[in-house]
Amino acid sequence: MVPKIRRGSRTHGLLVYLYGPGKRDEHTDAHLVGSWDGFAPDPGRDTSPDLDPKVTLARLSAALDLRVKQAGTTAPAQHVWHCSVRTDPGDRHLTDAEWNTVARRLVQAVNLAPEGDPDGCRWVAVRHADDHIHILATMVRGDLRRPRMNYDLKKAQAECRRIEKEMGLRQLRPGDGTGAKSPTSAERFKAERTGRPEAPRESLREAVRQALAGAATEGEFFTRLREAGLRVKIRNAPSGDAIGYNVALPGDRNREGAPIWYPGSKLAPDLSLPKIRRRLASGTAEGTTHPVATGGRTDWSPPARERRSATGIAERAATLLDSDDDEAAAQLVGVGELLDAVTQTSPAATRAELAAAARSFERATRSHIQAQRVDTRAIRSAARGIIRAGSALGRGEDGGTTAMLLSTLILVTLAAARWHSARGHAQQAHASRQAAEHLRAAYHQAAATPMQALRDQGRALPAAERRTHQATIRAALPETAMRSGSSSRKTDALTATLAQVEQAGHDPKSLLQQAIDMRELDTADDVNDVLVWRLRRLAQLPAHPGEATRRPQAGASQPKATTHRAHNRTAPTAAARPAVSAPRNHPPRR
Repeated sequence: MVPKIRRGSRTHGLLVYLYGPGKRDEHTDAHLVGSWDGFAPDPGRDTSPDLDPKVTLARLSAALDLRVKQAGTTAPAQHVWHCSVRTDPGDRHLTDAEWNTVARRLVQAVNLAPEGDPDGCRWVAVRHADDHIHILATMVRGDLRRPRMNYDLKKAQAECRRIEKEMGLRQLRPGDGTGAKSPTSAERFKAERTGRPEAPRESLREAVRQALAGAATEGEFFTRLREAGLRVKIRNAPSGDAIGYNVALPGDRNREGAPIWYPGSKLAPDLSLPKIRRRLASGTAEGTTHPVATGGRTDWSPPARERRSATGIAERAATLLDSDDDEAAAQLVGVGELLDAVTQTSPAATRAELAAAARSFERATRSHIQAQRVDTRAIRSAARGIIRAGSALGRGEDGGTTAMLLSTLILVTLAAARWHSARGHAQQAHASRQAAEHLRAAYHQAAATPMQALRDQGRALPAAERRTHQATIRAALPETAMRSGSSSRKTDALTATLAQVEQAGHDPKSLLQQAIDMRELDTADDVNDVLVWRLRRLAQLPAHPGEATRRPQAGASQPKATTHRAHNRTAPTAAARPAVSAPRNHPPRR
């Protein structure tokens, strides 16, 4: 149940709208379901043949405005309090009597008409649809004083949460005032009329967020906005210093033909210029540059190397979120930027789900908890590296490292959900879980090919070697982890990865234990997948398995020419190949 509150000065004008056909003929059977005394005239249900509905509407308007006129100049200029209350689309339709109860409880909750107070304000509740009512009240009491109505929206929301529970309606998550402003009805109707998929406010918020992802300087941020095709207007102080900015979509104009500008602070609370400056200061250090990615071999493409590097940084962010420290709030902002960066540079097949994940997680980046020691250099640097590396291919090492990063980001968003839940941030926790669901869908698309290749390689291993690595898996994984995924699916991909870990010169048992100990596995849909990507990153194995790796001799600093029993290679051929094979030997053309 969602209350929306507005204030105005025209009682009669609002009543004309409520009893009229609506902007798109959506109003049907408008009638009163409640009033201050239960005897207010009802223009919608007054069937007296000698009365014109317009006359009844005028009588109702006059009755509501009686005390306003009596108060004269002491009455507030904006004396009309208008609250629309809507149930969730999945809720049952309330009866008129139930809506009357809702209206009475809300006007009591906001102190318009306290229970038992004969001097309470006058009000009516009009219903012209199955799923909502409109409450109109005039804000002058019977003793001609103004009602005390501080925090009326917050009080109305709290009362709606209680009503939902008592009436068996869907219980919405309470907000904390940190959410972005929703599009107005006029903005939504205009978007539908002009054929836009969403209101300009939403498109601009996403574009500004993506321009900010990994930006190192204020100038770079504004350059990215212009490169994205937005109109940008900088607001300067008399000294010439920038104090704010406005953005507009090309083609979005008002009746006079002028662009419709939106200040950054009206798109989202954290997109004002002062807050952007604080984020840039916490995410970069003067005199430093973006570090070169160390997440792979030099013959892998820049997008692949940057995604590997970002995976390790995301793992550390998840560890900070698991620590239950309020300082982890800064990491949430960085994770949001990382999601935006991956969205912009990922293949079309996964971009829609990634964009939905980034949009959902945007709500999780804001709360009233502010980190005192803000340092997001590492994670913002990872986002910057992904942006600068350019678009990743949907195949080969690019596609495999995308799956590797998404696997970790799923666990990061779930860690964020736990962090918010522990602090009672219902909306942020829900947004984090929604982001995780979208990331899962994107992951399954990105991981399908490399995981299938690994499963094929695992099944092709010699029986003795296969049994050895499966015994290692059973010994290392606890029963709880086995139940959460390892027993429901075959461990072929993990078995193949352990074999390749051994071929690369590592101890499979110790490296598997290291991967398990990195952080919890309870929230993983498939423990095998998580461990496969951790092992491949730790051992510097290709994310997209191509040719099988060969087994170096124990203790050898350089791989020796040996013949692998499964592939029957000659010694000269094996010696000419690297210890860990890649799906290609050169970066893709771009």
